[in-house]
Amino acid sequence: MASPSASSSTSRVSVLVIYTGGTLGMVYERKTGQLIPFNFERVLDQVPELHRLDFDMTLITLRDIIDSSNMKPANWIELAQIIRKNYDQFDSFVILHGTDTMAYTASALSFMLVNLAKPVILTGAQLPIGVARSDARENFITALEIAAATRDGKPIVPEVCVYFNSQLLRGSRAKKQESVHFNAFHSENYPRLALAGVQIEYNTPYIMSGPVGGPFSIRTQLDANVTILKLFPGITQPVVEAILGIPDLKGVVLETFGAGNAPTYSWFLEALKNASDRGIVLFNVSQCEGGRVTQGQYQTSKLLQQIGVVSGADMTTEAAITKLMVVLGENVPETGDDDRIESRRQQQARLDRIRQQLATPFSGEMSL
Repeated sequence: MASPSASSSTSRVSVLVIYTGGTLGMVYERKTGQLIPFNFERVLDQVPELHRLDFDMTLITLRDIIDSSNMKPANWIELAQIIRKNYDQFDSFVILHGTDTMAYTASALSFMLVNLAKPVILTGAQLPIGVARSDARENFITALEIAAATRDGKPIVPEVCVYFNSQLLRGSRAKKQESVHFNAFHSENYPRLALAGVQIEYNTPYIMSGPVGGPFSIRTQLDANVTILKLFPGITQPVVEAILGIPDLKGVVLETFGAGNAPTYSWFLEALKNASDRGIVLFNVSQCEGGRVTQGQYQTSKLLQQIGVVSGADMTTEAAITKLMVVLGENVPETGDDDRIESRRQQQARLDRIRQQLATPFSGEMSL
């Protein structure tokens, strides 16, 4: 990874661009017709309009350029560390990312970057930058403009966001909805933060105002011993018990029906209770893209509440699973009285703390 250096200019905004891989940085190989990565350090050859932007831009790449389908927590940690290392040298950050897991990365970073006071904008493309009809140029250029935008000397959007197809979305609210159209991302349960047309119109009341206090820091302890259990009519006892019986499993995101409802089969509720009693944290989100989990509204969800399942309110699955990783990673088991195992009292206190943190907004990812 190249080591960036900020511009010596004191009057111009400086933006650090971090390239991770993805369709945006691909070109077609003439002989085979296959998509191959191009040397992204020569991005100015593909997007000459960047010369006309009125701010300084520095480009670096991840240690290993990857397809976003291969994105994992270690990559999120690397991104967070890059931002921390360069936080004082740059005014904002743009991350170029493949679309398939962009919402996961945006959600993860929104929880990992603590007391963030600068824009972190993720963007990408549905078509490679070398294609005539590519959406890459507009997405890249406008993401840069939003990252560099200030009002009264302060950044307009001091939070983690996804910019795509003229829309700026909160990172922890974004979800990929399209694989073939340019409007790839949406935010069903929270308004867009900006709309780019002839002018960029900011939806200021819905944008975070920045941290109240405390220095910028990062969370880097993530626990990936989690999974997603999507319910469906006819789900069987062996399937549920096999998933909940995964060795070293720490947490499960339950994708339930409607407003957070699940089957009331005795075997199903018993399987969840046994998992909860073993210290597995259960986090409830709806399979519906719009609306929210309201545990207790119906008898089916009230039973989940009694078991200790945490309501994810109106969170996306992407936000729920990444928040679960972060919260579990920040709350590792304590040593018990014999200095070898966690006591029952310590375990219960830790699980209560985890459940409380999951139910508390970190970065605007949920509405209470």
